[in-house]
Amino acid sequence: MKNNTTTVSFGAIVRSYGSHVRKYPFLVSGVFAGTIATQLAGLTIPVFLARFFNQLIAVRAGEVGITALYQTLGFVALFFVLQWLSRRVFSICIVLFESRTMHDLYLSAFSYLLRHSQQFFASQFSGTLTRRVSKYVSSFETLFDSLSLTLTPTFIYITGAIIVLFHRNVMLGAGLLAWTIVFFSFQIIVSQMRQPIRVRRAEADSRMVGGLADAIINQQAITFFANLRFEFDLFSRFVLTWKKATDRSWLVDEYIWAVQGLLMIAIQVGLLFGALYLYQGGKLLVGDFVLIQVYALGIIDNLVGISRELRRIYDAVADAGEMVEILQTPHEIQDRIGAKKLQIEGGAITFDGVDFSYTNKKESVLDNFSIEIRASERVGLVGKSGAGKSTVTKLLLRAYDVQKGTISIDGQDISSVTQNSLHEAIAVVPQESILFHRSLGENIAYGKHDATEEDIEHAAELAQADGFISMLPSGYETLVGERGVKLSGGERQRVAIARAILKNAPILILDEATASLDSESEVAIQEALRELMKGKTVIAIAHRLSTLREMDRIVVLDEGRIVEEGTHDELLKQSGIYAELWKHQAGGFLQDE
Repeated sequence: MKNNTTTVSFGAIVRSYGSHVRKYPFLVSGVFAGTIATQLAGLTIPVFLARFFNQLIAVRAGEVGITALYQTLGFVALFFVLQWLSRRVFSICIVLFESRTMHDLYLSAFSYLLRHSQQFFASQFSGTLTRRVSKYVSSFETLFDSLSLTLTPTFIYITGAIIVLFHRNVMLGAGLLAWTIVFFSFQIIVSQMRQPIRVRRAEADSRMVGGLADAIINQQAITFFANLRFEFDLFSRFVLTWKKATDRSWLVDEYIWAVQGLLMIAIQVGLLFGALYLYQGGKLLVGDFVLIQVYALGIIDNLVGISRELRRIYDAVADAGEMVEILQTPHEIQDRIGAKKLQIEGGAITFDGVDFSYTNKKESVLDNFSIEIRASERVGLVGKSGAGKSTVTKLLLRAYDVQKGTISIDGQDISSVTQNSLHEAIAVVPQESILFHRSLGENIAYGKHDATEEDIEHAAELAQADGFISMLPSGYETLVGERGVKLSGGERQRVAIARAILKNAPILILDEATASLDSESEVAIQEALRELMKGKTVIAIAHRLSTLREMDRIVVLDEGRIVEEGTHDELLKQSGIYAELWKHQAGGFLQDE
């Protein structure tokens, strides 16, 4: 797996989240209005408490009446109630806002991720991508909670405390202001120093989770090749890398916390010493000690929270950056501006002078490849491994874009039509049929979401899948397991064929469609495939040449070029590559039939 350091800026992360936050201005306003009101009430309560203690002394001295005490307590009670109400407004707004925004983030990340090309997914761990989406959304919750529950309240509280102390005494206010500047300057400096450490920990976490997912998916191969020890050692290296990155990250946090703890002790003790000095000079009253102590404890409590929160904030920034990097990566295959919907008249396909090579290969897979396939013509592609057969179908589906030349359907360049309309016009039965972890009925109906139960059962019957399905306890409601692991290869293939039958698209691609079937099952579904191919333009790939004998035309590829073409009988007479391949298979597959 690639080990590139994430270079996404904090601003890019903010912009990514900001586009969704802007959808809910009233809820965001409610969150911050509730936060501000809660903190202002919390700042006001100590002021009245200080007045209460000053009045308490004055009452005993006979300077004021007892009524003043009750009035002050009334104000204390009022602001407690206002604080409670503000918190309720804040809580309701943040719950509604975060749930809606996280809902939107999941959907947008899902949509953008799945529009990447096959080439993108071929170089990624599925477990890592899943983890990135999850962390991207949960990071938003962490960051917004930190902003609304910790950062904003702390800023308001400290600012308010400085203002009140300035009002009581300039020296106290100036002391708290100077301390605040020192504290936050320290935070900014160390934050910049530790962010790369956070990023490396997030990357190590993703690699570890990706390695775990890869092993789980390939558990059968691990068991059959007796490689549990090998995979354990490999995963141990992932975990060890994560452990070292985590140790370093957390230890750095502890060192920073130690310095912050000393600064907090300094402000608490310093304010009390300063207050005592001013009290001796007659510039403060006893109640002011209550005010100062409540503020000092409140500031320390807020800063303890912010110090702990910063660990989560930087982890969240690192986690979010991994997914934002994907969201910033342009889709490899995109619809052109103004792309129109593909209009199918007959399904004629033309490859005109197509050149193509994969990015990880130097040599060309297709070299000046040209072929015309008439509407409703059935064409078989034959060739040795690496000849370019599957590449032809991938390019037709725009899994990749050609480097040179054009591909058109009914005269329409497929690069100028929408990908969705292109894929709607083509049904595919792939060589390896991977199913969803859903019911058999849902997997078959994937070719036509509005299909009735009768439609599903009829398609399964044509694909010779109804036999094994009827033997299952839950029938069409049977869950097939992740990637269809509960079914045999032949059963998965029959489900894929049933899905293609149900889709009933004008163009059909059969990529080794019967490769996973035994000879008896293959013969049984040949008639179903004949019915499926009627009236459709068909491209069939098969190493099993017996399955192509009834094609209207067979095209033989070698090193990305067409070297032979004709019917089965015509090609046998040419004594070329096809005849040679047929000769090699004549003693095996044909005898089975």
